[in-house]
Amino acid sequence: MALRLSVHMTSWPMVAPFRITGKVFERGEMLVVALSEGEHVGRGEALGVYYLGETAESLLDQVEAARADIERGVSREDVQAMLPPGGARNAVDCALWDLETARTGASVWSLTGIRPKPLRTAYTIGIGETPEKMAAQAARAKQYPLLKIKLDGETPVERMQAIRAARPDAALIIDANQGFTLPQLESLLEPFAALGVAMIEQPLPRGGDAGLARLRSPIPICADESCLHRGELPDALERYDMINIKLDKTGGLTEALALAAA
Repeated sequence: MALRLSVHMTSWPMVAPFRITGKVFERGEMLVVALSEGEHVGRGEALGVYYLGETAESLLDQVEAARADIERGVSREDVQAMLPPGGARNAVDCALWDLETARTGASVWSLTGIRPKPLRTAYTIGIGETPEKMAAQAARAKQYPLLKIKLDGETPVERMQAIRAARPDAALIIDANQGFTLPQLESLLEPFAALGVAMIEQPLPRGGDAGLARLRSPIPICADESCLHRGELPDALERYDMINIKLDKTGGLTEALALAAA
């Protein structure tokens, strides 16, 4: 059956500016896709991958360019070939998953074969102006047992020491968002391990992380920007202990599940 495509952009303001290495987020500019088949509607949305230059406008252009093919009727497998990994494919792919739940009455859990269970999620502390201000953020998040700390190359040990002093009870993980050099990372491993850091995410720049294959780290190293989809998995397996799988960068739930399985 043919599909009817509706697509628009929307914007959600952040409660407060959120700073990571090289970027400050003040709003979430996103694309919203709705696919209708008779009385059934499926919806999906995407922010896009900012470090690849994606914007809500560029996602809209990609989906509009594929409109005729989508409206003729597509499967999730069709969409994998029709659109590249990224936010546009994510929005369409998730809308197709949602449409199938509407059609069948089945939950996405049953369609994917995933068994739902409680999971502990991380509360994220953005990069603050000083170690003391980041420690104050961590102290205010006392109800959260797992904190993800955003860092760059500026006083990373001092920031983590202040946060650990404020939250001796918390599990701490670090996300550098490509903000360290390899020599700096090597110098940070011992002090971070002494502070009980449980994981370091994306310490080196995407495309500049080959040195991790030779690194002997006492702390697990996780890929984010360096592993977007299965095509980038072989290099990631040589360099990282973990992978952060996100729907926007994989281009939807379909590829995310395939990446997790791989």
